[in-house]
Amino acid sequence: MHSFREIIQSSPGVRHLAYAPETEAPQALGAARWKWNAIQRILIIRLRSIGDTVLSTSALFALRRFSPQAQIEILVEDWVAPVLERSDLVDRIITIPRDSKVARARLARELRRARYDLVYNLHGGTTATFLTRATRAPHRVGFNHYQYARLHNHLAPLPAQLWQRPAVHCVEQQLALIGWTGVPVTDRPRTRLTVTDNATQSVSRKLRRAGFEGFDERAEFAVIHPGAAFDTKRWDLGKFVQVASELFDRSLMPIMIVAEDDAGLLESARLKSSGHLVGLKDLSLPEVTALASRARVFVGNDSGIAHIAAASGAPCVVIFGSSNVAHWRPWTTVPSEIVREELPCQPCPGYFCGEFEKPECILRVPVERVVGAIDRVLRATAN
Repeated sequence: MHSFREIIQSSPGVRHLAYAPETEAPQALGAARWKWNAIQRILIIRLRSIGDTVLSTSALFALRRFSPQAQIEILVEDWVAPVLERSDLVDRIITIPRDSKVARARLARELRRARYDLVYNLHGGTTATFLTRATRAPHRVGFNHYQYARLHNHLAPLPAQLWQRPAVHCVEQQLALIGWTGVPVTDRPRTRLTVTDNATQSVSRKLRRAGFEGFDERAEFAVIHPGAAFDTKRWDLGKFVQVASELFDRSLMPIMIVAEDDAGLLESARLKSSGHLVGLKDLSLPEVTALASRARVFVGNDSGIAHIAAASGAPCVVIFGSSNVAHWRPWTTVPSEIVREELPCQPCPGYFCGEFEKPECILRVPVERVVGAIDRVLRATAN
């Protein structure tokens, strides 16, 4: 195992992510709060986005390692669930659709009948807390800062208090909750996703149709993802095209991936590029994992796709704008870097820019700095 150690380089706006070997066996962050040998069925509730779900796999791994005899189930939103396809960290994936009160009520009844011994609420939102309470499990664990904390019967202190640091990563936040109950977590396990044969074969076919024949022959390529949830997290598309050209000059075929909703980005990138760009706009989440797992490097904005790339083992260069770097940086054990333009207004919620006409935090990041980060990552991962 490896633990996380961040090194901030002297050059502004660039951070290298490095890791030091764990020299001692992992420890819990608190004493066992029940007899663990009596725990047979566990439910993890982690609603919201792709990135949130990917980052929960560190906690799932620690829990599986500590309690291999238990049935571990996870509740996630239906559109995110495929990211955990064939994962050996969970025995069952339960899904809930967005914004359906009828589905929530039906699921609450199903969860109550399941008779869980233990439920961890990793989300803390109203729906997650309601469903945690609905299970009527003997042990329902949440943080004491949750809005409806009283609906749990085990309340952990703030993650920063448990880790004894002022700032914690999202992974550490989730690890803190299970670590407080006696599960060893101090090695801070990496995130991990399963690469399935079906997804690998499917993405290979799609790449061949798009004009790239080298996937099955393990030709070297880079994955570029220009999408993100908000404009404050979207680097300029023209700069991504310049990066694609630099990657091609380094004998890496640039493969740009976008969601269906961002298909226009791909068409614009093709018009701006010199032709050396493979584009895919119809990948499933398992296919993104399969593609990223073979990439020489991933380059993209801070997004759920970046977290998939990190969890698949791809070296990553992630461009940050409004996001909290300490909380959302890639969680990985391979050389990776983040690049950002530091401004006094960062971080911010990111829904819109309240300081400038345009989100300067992301738009000011120069191509040269991103290319420099790519070169360092490539050197660090060279065979």
